This record gives sequence, C-alpha cells and structure tokens, in this order.
Amino acid sequence: MSANPSVAKRSAARLAAVQVLYQMEMTGVEAEQALKDAKDRRSEEPRGRMADPDTSLLGQVVRGVSAGLEAIDLQVGQSLSGEWTVDRLEAILRAILRSGAWELSARPQTPARVCISEWVDVAHAFYSGPEPGLVNAVLDRLAQSLRSGEMGKGE
Repeated sequence: MSANPSVAKRSAARLAAVQVLYQMEMTGVEAEQALKDAKDRRSEEPRGRMADPDTSLLGQVVRGVSAGLEAIDLQVGQSLSGEWTVDRLEAILRAILRSGAWELSARPQTPARVCISEWVDVAHAFYSGPEPGLVNAVLDRLAQSLRSGEMGKGE
C-alpha cells in the first residue's frame, strides 16, 4: 500500500482537530463530546475530495491539547514575539499553534520539519494573509527548544 492515503488521512486529521478545538473553545463542550459531534457531522456530509481523517491522530491531538492546555499555552506564549500573548491570537490561529506545539512535544515519530510544514498547510486552509508565516515562525522556535538535536543549529 502506498503511503499517500495515510499521509492524506493525517493531514485531514490535523485540519479536523483545529475545527474540533475551535468548537470546544467557542461552545465550552468537552473533548469527548466535541469529537463525537465531529464524527456525527462527517457521517452526514457527502463524500468530497478530502480524505477521511485518521481518527486516532485526531483524537490524540484533541485530547492532548485539552489535557495539556496550560503547559502548551506557556510554550506557545514563550515562542510568540513582542507583546503577543496566546489570548490575543484569533481562535483558529490559537487552535493551530496549540495543536502544532502538542505534536512537536508528544509525537517524536513525526519529524519536526514535517510537523511544522503540516501545521503551516493547515494555516493556509484557513488564512491567506501573514498567519501561516506566524505559524511557521512560532513552531520553528518551539522545535528549536523541544527538538534542538533534530533541528540542528545554523541551518
């Protein structure tokens, strides 16, 4: 079996995770209910061009971000520049950065550069302005501290 279907499923899971985390922040619903709601919505939608998400990765991201929210926000906040705080970020951008930070710290099997690239792609799905560049910069800074050996200095 080629790797492409599983790559597409992981990409779809990352996109879906941002949508679920956004729903959680907007409605106050807990992770398990939000994941169930997302699954129910997917089952009602016509099959489109998007791959079905890797439900294992989707659940890991949503549960991981939910469980580690304070620590993740601290990491993201330290990687933001200037006067920016996590609270000042727009909700979708906050969900993307939290998810990317979680994956960098919790999934060493995903190479850091792949992880960053994937979350920048997710940002491009929502934004056409400078936001994907911000996602790239913040996650790169995080990867330098979380995975310094893998990132290498001076590249």
